[in-house]
Amino acid sequence: MVKQQVVALLPMKANSQRVLGKNFRDFCGKPLFRWVLDTLLEVDEIDQIVINTDARHILAGNGLTDTDRITIRDRKPEICGDLVSMNLVLADDVANIAADIYLMTHTTNPLMSAETIRQALAAFRESKAAGQADSLFTVDKVQTRFYRADCSPVNHDPDNLIPTQHLEPWFEENSNLYLFTAASFAKTNARIGEQPMMYEGPFFESIDIDTPADWDFAVVAARYLLEKKGRKP
Repeated sequence: MVKQQVVALLPMKANSQRVLGKNFRDFCGKPLFRWVLDTLLEVDEIDQIVINTDARHILAGNGLTDTDRITIRDRKPEICGDLVSMNLVLADDVANIAADIYLMTHTTNPLMSAETIRQALAAFRESKAAGQADSLFTVDKVQTRFYRADCSPVNHDPDNLIPTQHLEPWFEENSNLYLFTAASFAKTNARIGEQPMMYEGPFFESIDIDTPADWDFAVVAARYLLEKKGRKP
């Protein structure tokens, strides 16, 4: 059986709007970006990690340069900026780096584990081989009562309360992990293709740092996990 080439795409920009410089801030003992990068390096199935960035100098200052498994690509000026769609950045990588499967994640998902990545890859390969999926994205299952802004119920009947575990589950895209191919990307110009599958990983790993409150919560979670493993943060 021919081994499929798996390339991880880890876009990384110098600036961030709500948590200034978060990608390079110290997070429980090492820069935030190193958490997910080190996790990706643990996964033997990943052949290459591509960092599309406008911050090569900052990475160098943190001791990161190109290696046999890590390729740093300088982001083109026309796709720099906070308002540029991530799919445009990914399109540039897909056009320049060949792979059978692309894996995309963010520096802001520090708690995702190597085992979750391996299991998601295995699930996607199986579904893809069966013709059941052309892409994968991770989700959190939510079973709680939702309301609209006008207080009207969305997914439940206030006059007929049932336990929340019996409500219809909803699935929230958590931006943790995406798997796709060049063919699926070409059909939608997006990391989610025409025939996607959802993958529910451990809820604790799906923390995505977008705000100062997210950062504080992630620090608490990371310290807990480190202590659980017998390591000091």
